[in-house]
Parts: sequence; structure tokens; C-alpha cells
Amino acid sequence: MVVNNEKLKEFIADSGLVPRAELDDAEKRSLEKKIYLGETLVSEGKLSEDDLRRTEAYILGIPFVNLKGQKIDIAVLSLIPEPIARKHNLVAFKKTPTVLEVAMLDTNDLTAIEFVKKKVGLKILPRLTDKDSIKGTLLQYQKSLKAEFGDIIEKEANSLKAITEGEGEEGQSEEDLKKLAEDLPVVKIVDTLLSHAIIQGASDIHIEPMDTQVVIRYRIDGMLHDAMILPKTAAPGIVARIKVLSNLKLDEKRLPQDGRFKIESAGEKVAFRVSTLPVYYGEKTVMRLLRESVSGFTLEGLGFHGVGLERIYEATKQRVGMILTTGPTGSGKSTTLYTILDILNEPDVNISTIEDPIEYQMTRVNQTQVKTEIGLTFASGLRSLVRQDPDIIMVGEIRDNETASLAVNAALTGHLVLSTLHTNSAAATMPRLLDMDIEPFLIVSTINVIIAQRLVRRLCNVKEKYVLTPAEITALKKSVDIDRVMKVLKEENVVSPNVTWADVPFYRSKKSEECEDGYKGRVGIHEILKMSPTIRDLIMKGATPVEIEEQAKKEGMTTMLEDGIVKAVQGVTTIEEVLRVVSE
Repeated sequence: MVVNNEKLKEFIADSGLVPRAELDDAEKRSLEKKIYLGETLVSEGKLSEDDLRRTEAYILGIPFVNLKGQKIDIAVLSLIPEPIARKHNLVAFKKTPTVLEVAMLDTNDLTAIEFVKKKVGLKILPRLTDKDSIKGTLLQYQKSLKAEFGDIIEKEANSLKAITEGEGEEGQSEEDLKKLAEDLPVVKIVDTLLSHAIIQGASDIHIEPMDTQVVIRYRIDGMLHDAMILPKTAAPGIVARIKVLSNLKLDEKRLPQDGRFKIESAGEKVAFRVSTLPVYYGEKTVMRLLRESVSGFTLEGLGFHGVGLERIYEATKQRVGMILTTGPTGSGKSTTLYTILDILNEPDVNISTIEDPIEYQMTRVNQTQVKTEIGLTFASGLRSLVRQDPDIIMVGEIRDNETASLAVNAALTGHLVLSTLHTNSAAATMPRLLDMDIEPFLIVSTINVIIAQRLVRRLCNVKEKYVLTPAEITALKKSVDIDRVMKVLKEENVVSPNVTWADVPFYRSKKSEECEDGYKGRVGIHEILKMSPTIRDLIMKGATPVEIEEQAKKEGMTTMLEDGIVKAVQGVTTIEEVLRVVSE
């Protein structure tokens, strides 16, 4: 049973979940793209995935179940093998002597239902659920990281000790290290380490040798968390195994090394960018997880909205000039650029990129990896790209004068250029480019928009609502222009026209079984500076970033801090989280 677009539209209109005008617009876009109306409504942020699932369940007459935070009896859960559960997105959650209730994302998956029916010999009652419920329940298949490592180490401690302490870490030959890397307990530890990082949504893994132990930490939603503490004897084996996977020199411990490898886990392809660095007690290893699919990202889903969103869409319609994203490392710049590329990726354009590294693989896009050791730098690669008849060029990062000059020239000669810079704000991009010897008249002639951004943690569904006291309102005024924020909230119909700050609700994080610290996932806060005639004049006159920002604000630019407060009012994040990130 599938819900058709007409039935879905009729039910949503009657329920008032989405305004009629927005629903009509979404239907037009669905027809143009020949996709399901529900998919359009979710991707544009008009409807949450939970609401869509509930709506579909109601129309189909199938019960909807929410399993978030529910602990499933392991005996019931195990009736469906984990690989089948992951592949088909279905889990067993309730059993009687004759019936097994199964929660799934697609109740039309008859093959999976039939398999489960044959395996358990019970009547199967399918129930619709949402992705978060499935993901949370699948986690229950996993033993805790500590328990799994503990079992391996306890059983294999003697063999690990014998291998690693035979000659001392410094004296081990490449052959010894290779043998160590292929040792079963070491392989198990590293495999478990990687799979848990993927399941938990980590962006980085840190392996840090100490005096008597090895500390393993995951960066999840921008925050580092201790994942495991292992005995010192485990360090050489883990590092050797990672070096084997990423084709690094096993016996080179005095110099930093960089490598890369890929694995597939839980149906997801993930690349790991590896960096090793000599430290006092051995080698520190950091792995950046790069999920190699950009599908499913939208500008709205990344947190863009209102005037800023319109400005980006306007810039994507230009066929010359530059779109720049700025911010510190790990602020989501590359994801924003890839999402814009996804919008621009049409059959009638040739897109070429020069990147270091290639973080996402995109179909119909010619992606080139920088290899400085053989002379393929951003600058040399960019010179070659312009001879490849491109319409759109993406430069992973403008790091030096030569790359900046070539990117500007490409934008002047009929190409749309996308790139990233490391600056603290949109307005601070001007002095950064001037510092790279780019003339002011070239800056104003090429730049279309500059997007500055940071990432803040998203609140979980379980959160605490409150309103600001007069003292808190006064304190907030010192950090942000709350009158401008209120104007944006009213323009975007987030709050009613007559509301005051004393009535506006905010939210606090609240711990739950689903979210250990009250947050899950991240979303961007942005400021989008459009190159207007007035700002062009200011740049030509040598105006400071402060003067440029003031003018941009007069022309409707919402600063990152103001955008963060807007998202705090919407219940996406908290004031504390916004202030923490913007003040860093």
C-alpha cells in the first residue's frame, strides 16, 4: 500500500499541518521533479519526518509506533538477525505466543515480512515507525563499546602483551609490526572502534597514548567524549593496524604521516582520513570520518532560511562570479558548498573541482584530489581545470595568493567559482583577500555572496520550555541586538505580531535515554553577505570589516549570533549553545 500524492495533500490540508499555499507550491515542485509530495515537504522543512510517517500510517490504516527511548527485550529483538534488521529497516518489538509486532519504515517490503514470518513461525503484524526509532533500536543490538573491548582485551591480554613487549616499541621491525597489525585481537579492536564511531555519528576518532594507558575519544556533534581507555600495550597494535589500512609506513614513527582508507558498515560507505603525529608517549592518531554521500542535504535542512536563503538561490542562478563560504575548521563549509553544487548539478553544465580531500563523491562532477608530493596543488590544479571547459569550478580552499588570484581570474572569465576561506565573519573576508594581494576592484567585481557559518548542537525532542526573566533579557541585550532578532521572527511568522520578549518561549536541554546530554546532531547558524552597490563602494574606499558589516545589516543581513537566537526561539537549539559557539 502506497499513499498517493492526492490523498496525502488532502489529509495534510484538512489537518492544517502545512498552510494551503505552501502545500500547493510543494505539489508543483513534486510534479516538476516527479517525486513523492511527502519527500518534498520533508526536504523543505515544511513537515517533520515523524509527522509524515504518522500521516501515512493514518491514511493507510496502519498503527504508528514510536520506539524512541524504549528498551526492547533482547530476546524479542534478537528474533530478527541484526543484518536483516539493518538492511530492511525493521525491528521486532513486541511478542505474544502467536503474534510478533514488527516496526518498519516500509510496510510494502513483503520479502522482509515473509522472511521474518518463516523464521519465527508467528503471525507478523507490521507497524509504521520513523527513522530515529529504527536507528535507536538498532543500537540496542550493539554491546557497549566498553564491554566489547573489555571482552577482547581480557581474553587476549597475554598474547597482546607478549607480542608488543617482545622487543619494546622502538625496536620493532616493519615485519613485526605487520604481523602485529594482522593479529586477531588487534583487528577486532580496530573494527569495533570504527563501527561504533559510525553508528554513534562521530566526526573524528582520537587515539592518544599516555604514560600507562591509551585514551580513545570520539567527537560527536562537535564535542569530544571519552569512548574507551585501553592498556598501554594495545597502542602499537592499534596504530599499526590503522597504518596498514591507510597504506602508511609501519616503521616510521618519528615523522607525521597522512593517509586514507574506506570501509562499509551498517550499509554506509565511510572514508577515514588518517593523520599520525609523534608525541611524547608514542604516536597520536586522529581519523576524520567522511560519509561519501551528499544526497538528502538541502539548504533548508542545513539551517538556511528567510532573506539569506533567497540570496543564495539568487547567487546560484548567476553563471559568473564567486560564492564563498567562511568559518573555522569543522564548521560545515564543505557540506554547504556540496549542497549548492547539488543544486547546480544539471545535465547542461560541466562542473569540475579541485579538493583536499574529496569529502563527498558526486555523480556527474569531475573531482580532482590535490597531491602536493607530485606537484598537484590547488593552484596547478586550478590552472588545468580552466582548460577543461568548465561552467562551474569548486576550489576546496583558497589558502595562498596564487590560488586566490587564479580563482578570481576564473570568476572574471565566465565561470562560477565556489570556494572556502578561513575567516571569522563574512565581512572579514575582504581584509583576508586583500592580504592575499587581491585588488579591491577585483573583489567587488567577482564576489556574489559570502556565507559565514558555525555549527550548533540540536536539541533533542525531550526539552524544557521556559521564558526569559527581565534580568536575562537585559543580559541578552548586551550580546545581541534583540530588536533586530524580533523583527526577523515576526517577518518569518515565527512569533505573532504583538508578542514581546517576556512572552517568547526558549528551551533548555534535558537528559534522556535517547540523548545523554540533551543534544543530538548539529545545524548551521549563518550570515549571508550580498555584494550590493553600497558595499562595493565601501570596499573600494577601504572600509573596515565593522563598517561593511553595519551596512550589510542595514541591507537585511542577519548575523550568525542573531540567526542563532532565531533558532533558539524555534526550539532548534539553546541560547547557551549559540553563545558558546559564536564566542569561540
